Amino acid sequence: MKKRIGSYPRVRIEGGGRAVVSQAGGVLLVETVRKAGLDTAISAALTPWRKARAVHDPGKILLDVALAVALGGDCLADVAMLRAGPAVFGPVASDPTVSRLIDTLAASGEKALRAIRAARAEVRQHVWRLAGREAPDAGGTVTVDLDGVLVIAHSDKEDAAPTWKRTYGHHPLMGFIDHGPGGTGEPVAALLRPGNAGSNTAADHITAAQLALAQLPKKYRRGRRTLIRTDSAGGTHDFVAWLAQRGRWLSYSVGMVITEQVHQHVLKVPASAWTAAVEADGEIRDGAWAAELTGDVLDGWPKGMRLIVRKERPHPGAQLRLTDADGMRLTCFATNTVGRPIAELELRHRLRARAEDRIRAARATGLRNLPLHRTAQNRIWLEIVQIALDLLAWMPMLALTGKARLWEPRRLRLRLFTAAGQLVTTGRRRILRLARHWPWTGHVTAALDRLTQLPNPG
Repeated sequence: MKKRIGSYPRVRIEGGGRAVVSQAGGVLLVETVRKAGLDTAISAALTPWRKARAVHDPGKILLDVALAVALGGDCLADVAMLRAGPAVFGPVASDPTVSRLIDTLAASGEKALRAIRAARAEVRQHVWRLAGREAPDAGGTVTVDLDGVLVIAHSDKEDAAPTWKRTYGHHPLMGFIDHGPGGTGEPVAALLRPGNAGSNTAADHITAAQLALAQLPKKYRRGRRTLIRTDSAGGTHDFVAWLAQRGRWLSYSVGMVITEQVHQHVLKVPASAWTAAVEADGEIRDGAWAAELTGDVLDGWPKGMRLIVRKERPHPGAQLRLTDADGMRLTCFATNTVGRPIAELELRHRLRARAEDRIRAARATGLRNLPLHRTAQNRIWLEIVQIALDLLAWMPMLALTGKARLWEPRRLRLRLFTAAGQLVTTGRRRILRLARHWPWTGHVTAALDRLTQLPNPG
């Protein structure tokens, strides 16, 4: 009797299977596109770029690339994974056709970018209406986080430059809508910048904020219901003055640099003025306190600005800075929100750290590198990445429940999108059967049922 050697069974491999569909779980994204009306909106926006007697619609081509990126692709050629599944994804353009469209849109500059962004803003408003109580504005407010991202370049691409972290590449400034503790987030701004772009550039923050506001429903483009959060890179006089400008009336929570003046004011704060910081569940945060600074430290800043500082015991192994005091790590932020406890405002600003999760998801969804050579082409690529991230945020918001709604792109791909299926034709109908033994088949079918029950656009 022969004893089997090895932990895994040996399987004979043969090519030629016709009815098997890989990435069958991607039908979730396809159905999200359909219910959101994103396909018709993008197609209408890119009508000026459709050539006479063209076989493939420019909007469909752009969406196909975005779907490929959402499924894990990181270059234009990865659209081939959709081309291999026409029963799910429809006819897909060839690689040369995709490249020509990107070049054409890049040559159009801001005109093409404005068309794509306008279509996304229109669809976003519709998706939020479909989401109802699960929408990010369900509480009557919207939070937008701005943050920079370093994208490494492994070749000499246009506008690639040394970065402040001694790497080489680009330094885009991104904006994300925070879905809160029960969701993820969706991108609303992507400003492509050279790698040596400054972190505290007020003009770039203003441009990114304008792009983000244009993606929101009209009622949130001005007024206190919209909160703009940044780290200390946004703590400049010009940017804070722009946020607080009369008629714009935006709420803000902006990180500030601990200057010598701020440091001296912190040393003068009496012990009784410090308020214990809190966690999201309402419990006291151990070893952290917050206080508000007043006096001449606010001179030169917009009227109504409040300066709140937090001191906290550093984590084990963390090194103190020169601006820290009494063995405590100091951080500071400015806000114009009144009528709320200091501890609540400090917690609200600390939750800006969720933007780091959004950046991690973006890196895993086409932003690991910029695959094209010219800056104009990579601006189109950033729009494609944003569409992919939109779909990865909208699908869970509309179709998933519980902890599954918090899954990041890599987990969605591993558990849902990579599910294989078998295409069966019966009674003039094509049915996609998912593997019964796949642990998350129930999640896929339940999510598809929820999407099917949503009204069709238009």
